[in-house]
Amino acid sequence: MKRYVIIVAGGTGSRMNSATPKQFLMLGNAPVIIHTIKRFVGFDDNMGVIVVIHADYVAELKDLLNKYNLSQVKFCEGGATRFHSVKNGLNCIEETHHVVVGVHDAARPLVSKDTLERCYALAAEKGNAVPVLEVTESIRQVKGGENHSMNRNDFRIVQTPQCFILDKALPAYEQTYSDLFTDDAAVLESAGQCIYLTEGNAENIKITHPKDIRIAEVLLTTRMF
Repeated sequence: MKRYVIIVAGGTGSRMNSATPKQFLMLGNAPVIIHTIKRFVGFDDNMGVIVVIHADYVAELKDLLNKYNLSQVKFCEGGATRFHSVKNGLNCIEETHHVVVGVHDAARPLVSKDTLERCYALAAEKGNAVPVLEVTESIRQVKGGENHSMNRNDFRIVQTPQCFILDKALPAYEQTYSDLFTDDAAVLESAGQCIYLTEGNAENIKITHPKDIRIAEVLLTTRMF
């Protein structure tokens, strides 16, 4: 099946305390988003790559794609929410049959090839796939001014790419938007689909705060994944 990835890069850097969105921050010798794109191209050199970008940063993205010889990458403008941004990205894919699409955060530049292999393979087999990690620390639920201990074995940490067979997923993106659509799994689940989980990789962190760049630099240097 043909593989695509939609890289969601609509952030503006508010939590990084930076005028530069996190996807454009330097990580080693290249911006975060370039590392992210190369993860997918390195995994499958026939991968169709679509970057969904905030309108204010289209020109900057074009310059980077040219600089790093990634001119084959397509891009489109994002929407008001992640849901709408993904929908815009899906509309850029002309073929709908025998296609597996992954949706990935631009700020996750350290996804491993093993995780990509598991996600795309399981989605091709079952219809969708979501990479997750086990919770290794104790957790408590805080609700209504009270807090209670929870069984961590009942929970998983969700990562990306979240992959799905395109023609099975498209109807889910015709739903009316809900605030509960925080990721693609929630969109598919709302449309009645069973969600299938697979193992992610711990290094696949989402760069959100300034310290995350420093952590990612160490992980990138060690290349232990």
